[in-house]
Amino acid sequence: MKKALSVLVLFLAVLVVNAQTTTTTTNAKQSKVSVKTTELQKSITDNVAKDFPGFTIKEAFSVTKGTDVTYEVVIVKGTVVETLVYDKEGKFLKKLAPPAMPKK
Repeated sequence: MKKALSVLVLFLAVLVVNAQTTTTTTNAKQSKVSVKTTELQKSITDNVAKDFPGFTIKEAFSVTKGTDVTYEVVIVKGTVVETLVYDKEGKFLKKLAPPAMPKK
C-alpha cells in the first residue's frame, strides 16, 4: 500500500510541475506594404545613387514585423536585379540574396 501511495504522490507531483511549465510562442505578424519610390527617404535614394551607380529604383516596400520597420528597395540595372534593406531611419542594413532558381 505504501508503494502505491508513493507512486501516486510522485505521479501527481510530476503533473503539477508539468502544468506549471508552459511555453508561449508569439508569432509576430509581418506586413509588407508598397511604397511609392518618390516617398522614400532622401538617405535611401542618396545611398542607391552613390553606392549602386547606374541602378534605378524599380519598387519599394515598407515591412513591419512587430514594432520593427524596414524598407525593401528593389533596384535594377539592365537584367541585374538587387533587393536592398534599410532601417526606418534610412540606414543601409543588407543586400538580400536573390531567390533560388527552381531545379528542372
